[in-house]
Amino acid sequence: MTRPSGRASGTNTNSGRASGASFTASRQRGMTLIEILVVLVLIGIVLGIVGGNFIGKGEKAKADAAKIEIGQISQTLDLYKLEVGRYPTTQEGLQALISAPAGVTNWNGPYWKKASVPKDPWGNEYKYTSPAQSAPYEISSLGADGREGGEGPNKDISSSQ
Repeated sequence: MTRPSGRASGTNTNSGRASGASFTASRQRGMTLIEILVVLVLIGIVLGIVGGNFIGKGEKAKADAAKIEIGQISQTLDLYKLEVGRYPTTQEGLQALISAPAGVTNWNGPYWKKASVPKDPWGNEYKYTSPAQSAPYEISSLGADGREGGEGPNKDISSSQ
């Protein structure tokens, strides 16, 4: 003989389990706002550290590229002097490596392979002075800011360094 109260009791128990499972499932469905904010803050911190390292390396790479290119221009100027007998004047500038200045004999250029005077990695023209204070010439880049002086990425780079 089955008792209706047992049936009701079983139904209540199943009903209680179902509503408990439902409550647990709803809590596991998503993340809370605080959890999302914590994740976003952590991602921001990681990006800040990694991004800061890449920015510093990029500017150092540009400074290194400027030093290398100044060295290449210096070698080209030495070849120019070997053939012409002197370095280009400040007025003739680095353009003398591409096209013959007026009145220059023994010019066998162009000495620079590209069709235009090179620019530094920041897109500014190299400054060329000849004669310089302590050398026959000086080639310099004014760094990232394009102004004389500066520290870090804004530091000037020169052939006399």
